[in-house]
Parts: sequence; C-alpha cells; structure tokens
Amino acid sequence: MKRRIFAAAAVIALTVSGSGLFAAPKANQDIVDTAVAAGSFNTLVAAVKAAGLVDTLKGAGPFTVFAPTDDAFAKLPAGTVENLLKPENKDKLVAVLTYHVVPGRVMAKDVVKLKSAKTVNGKEAGIKAWGGKVMVDQAQVIKTDIETSNGVIHVIDSVILP
Repeated sequence: MKRRIFAAAAVIALTVSGSGLFAAPKANQDIVDTAVAAGSFNTLVAAVKAAGLVDTLKGAGPFTVFAPTDDAFAKLPAGTVENLLKPENKDKLVAVLTYHVVPGRVMAKDVVKLKSAKTVNGKEAGIKAWGGKVMVDQAQVIKTDIETSNGVIHVIDSVILP
C-alpha cells in the first residue's frame, strides 16, 4: 500500500512540477496542434507527417500519446531519424510511432494500476512507477496529463522502440 501511495505521489509531483514543455493547451486543440504549439516536438511532428499519421492523431480518439521531445530523438544513434524518415522506411516509422500511442485516455492517476499498456502498434509497452519515477519501457515520463480535445499527452525523455 505504501508503494502505491508513493507511486501516486510521484505521478502527481510530475504533473505539478512539469518541465514547462507545454503552455496550457487550448481546449479545442488536438494532439497534433498541441505538440506543434509546444515547440519542443519538432522531430515528432515531422515524423508523424512523414508517416501519414496526422489525420489519425487529429481524429476523434481518444488517444494517449507518450511524446518524446526533440532531445529524446537526439539521443538515438546518428542517422536513425533521417533513415526512418525516408519514404522506403515508412512502415518502420509507423511501427515506432504507433508504439508511442495507446487507445483511450489514460491519465497519470491510473498508471499505478498498470504494469503494461497495449499500444496501437499491437505490442505491449511496460510501465513502472517507483522511486519517484514513472517509466514507459526505458523512457522516463517527465510531464503528465497534458489534456487535448482528443486525448492526453505524457512527455517522455527517450524514444521507445517496439
């Protein structure tokens, strides 16, 4: 029980202390518009466009997106992003991006109940909450519960791979 309370407190602390990556989104902004307005997701937005997923992520949803920042993409080995953005690698890019999306609206308060989440990609992403951290696979959640008109965004510090 103490673990669950501590994990919930960690999630709430992440939500409250956020890293300033987002201004308060406008109630009518969808996931894509919110990411564009934030200015720290240029690589993610470019990848979503290259993968042809803009219309999907502007759709009704709801979706939960674990959004890697530009700095998260910069951690990948040199040439990885450029390679994924090539038209002949569109299927690989779609697989990576859809691994960052979970159907439905999963808020931070619900994470303590989860050990994994089935992604749109069809694979399970591991979820752990401990020691004041919330992890999705090997990525740390650094900002939670950015609500949009069609879902919620949780910011992560690394790109997760299926």
